[in-house]
Amino acid sequence: MKNLLLTIGLALAVVFSSYAQKGKKDENKSVYQFTDVKTIDNTSVKDQNRSGTCWSFSGMSFLESELLRMGKGEYDLSDMYPVYKCYLLKGDKYVRMHGRTELATGGASNDVVDVLEVFGVVPEEAFPGLNYGADAHDHSELDAVLTNFLKGVVSGKKITTAWPVAYKAILNAYLGDEPEKFTYDGKEYTPRSFADELGLKAEDYLKFTSYTHHPFYTQYEMDVPDNWNHGMVWNVPIDEFQQIVDEAVKNGYSLVWGGDVSDPGFSWKKGVAIMPDMEAADLSGTDRDKWETLSQSEKRKSAYGFERIVPEKNITQEDRQKNYDNWSATDDHGMHLVGLAKDQNGNVYYKIKNSWNTDNPYKGYLYMSVPFFRANTLDIMVHKDAVPASIKAKLGL
Repeated sequence: MKNLLLTIGLALAVVFSSYAQKGKKDENKSVYQFTDVKTIDNTSVKDQNRSGTCWSFSGMSFLESELLRMGKGEYDLSDMYPVYKCYLLKGDKYVRMHGRTELATGGASNDVVDVLEVFGVVPEEAFPGLNYGADAHDHSELDAVLTNFLKGVVSGKKITTAWPVAYKAILNAYLGDEPEKFTYDGKEYTPRSFADELGLKAEDYLKFTSYTHHPFYTQYEMDVPDNWNHGMVWNVPIDEFQQIVDEAVKNGYSLVWGGDVSDPGFSWKKGVAIMPDMEAADLSGTDRDKWETLSQSEKRKSAYGFERIVPEKNITQEDRQKNYDNWSATDDHGMHLVGLAKDQNGNVYYKIKNSWNTDNPYKGYLYMSVPFFRANTLDIMVHKDAVPASIKAKLGL
């Protein structure tokens, strides 16, 4: 009898364990089922951790994909080298402007190619930028020290010749000495000679946006706070803006994405970015009468619950401009757009590589719907050869 009870107990344990595992799997399973249609070769996902350096992580990931596309092989380029150089440039500009300019820790994708053009690039092993007893990037202390130092410099009526040396010494203490020369695969390089050997050229890359407060088919200085270096963008209509992305990916080119991730439709936890249509009658999955009796908060909870695939808005040029003008769409993140995908209903998404480590359902990637892209993308950067000839002709390129 004792053996029989033991056998029954073990059998029940197996059954309950099986149910528990099934429940856990069901809990982790996303309602969205994505199929990648096209994925551009890209390198491993990195982690910017507690640093406002998404612009560099996305830009360097983009350049790494460019090297793969060019047949140069796989490289791990230093994300902190452009950050170091831009810290120096930002500090100099802040002092020369008597403190009357943006002292942002962020930046834009053009900062990466600007550093490439003037200084070059270096491999990660030559400049990891972790010189402060940490295994992951954390610039909270560094940013505070640099900000207060520079504010102190400009607080008087006259500055001394000591501040540039002291400012650079702070950067060196936290990020490490600037690699003026380094050895890679047994060969000595400078940042300039390394970039030249890789074949990376700043003039090959163009930035685009789509807003009506500037004329289409002209360039203007992107008017966002993090554009401290006055980067220029080409302005095109929204449908052509999307066409550039679609054609680029189909032809094997990735892009840098810059835009807003504060929208409630963006969920890193779910790995999805969507733009629900709050007016859709069947959004709740119930009959029309029940949906129309829901309060606005109940509708919002249902729309942004990520519990079902919901109808999404058709974003027009006017919608996009309104989001920008009322600050609904702000420039708060940069990521690397590496592909196209579809969900089980045939809806199209862009596959995005982020720099927030790999702890989400898609191991560091997310899927952004076309409506979310049209509403919340501020700008993109891409190789000039990826731009359709019809659009280049309108730009005079």
